[in-house]
Amino acid sequence: MTRTDAVPAGGGLCAGRVVAVTGAGRGLGRAHALAYAAEGAKVIVNDLGVGLDGTPAPDTPAAQVVAEIREFGGEATAHGGDIATSEGAASVVAAAVDTFGRLDTLVNNAGFLRDRMLVNQDEEDWDAVMRVHLKGHFLPLKHAAAYWRAEAKAGRPVTARVINTSSGAGLLGSVGQGNYSAAKAGILGLTLVAAAELARYGVQVNAIAPAARTRMTEATFAGTMAAPGNGGFDAMAPENVSPLVVWLGSGESCDGVTGRVFEVEGGRITVMEGWRPGPAVDKAERWTPTGAGGAVRELLERAAVPGSVYGAQ
Repeated sequence: MTRTDAVPAGGGLCAGRVVAVTGAGRGLGRAHALAYAAEGAKVIVNDLGVGLDGTPAPDTPAAQVVAEIREFGGEATAHGGDIATSEGAASVVAAAVDTFGRLDTLVNNAGFLRDRMLVNQDEEDWDAVMRVHLKGHFLPLKHAAAYWRAEAKAGRPVTARVINTSSGAGLLGSVGQGNYSAAKAGILGLTLVAAAELARYGVQVNAIAPAARTRMTEATFAGTMAAPGNGGFDAMAPENVSPLVVWLGSGESCDGVTGRVFEVEGGRITVMEGWRPGPAVDKAERWTPTGAGGAVRELLERAAVPGSVYGAQ
């Protein structure tokens, strides 16, 4: 990410806010951390420093991102805890409070892949992806929410924000990614519940479903580089996703936006509208199996056609 400006002298959109980003050593997380810092936020850069499959990697990229932020005048600190453990997740919140005095925004971003077709996927692959994606969202959210609830009950104003990271795979499903699709769909449900439960404490919770070139998607988007015909705009650059994430994590500017899911790709932002009642019929008495089947056939004729599962023929 090439930076042309230092932290704005006037503070920026997130001036004074303290933001924790999980999985911020590379890809989307790195782009988010840099973008927040460029808007004046103080950033906790969390990254365990593992490989694409979740196994330990030889480098520790969180410190590199912190160095980048400090180079253009921002404030940041690295955090290497495992956010899929209660201790590690709690320590993210503690790091923010101990280092910068507060926590205002949590961006749950960490994840990895263990792709296999369902018949070939073993229990370890399932558990590992659920642990990092779904549990790795729940635990930081739980500990951050407990902190904000305590602040609110103590009479201190709370303007807190959470941005969770789902995926098109969570919205539509993806062949060969049963574990990942299920985890990302679970994150959507968690987002809706958290938005409803935490509103009373001044917390807004939203989710994004980004499409960008990262370690997890580089094979999918390998050929989608910047095109000369559109002014060199690289539609799959992870930095394209970060402006919305920064806005959702800001203060008064995004007030009232909660419980929403946004698909973000290139220059396009889409408000996703999830499960809503479609055509229905009420017989006001018990159906027979044949009758129920006939009713369903008729309803499906009037229902919208669902989107295709990614990778389906």
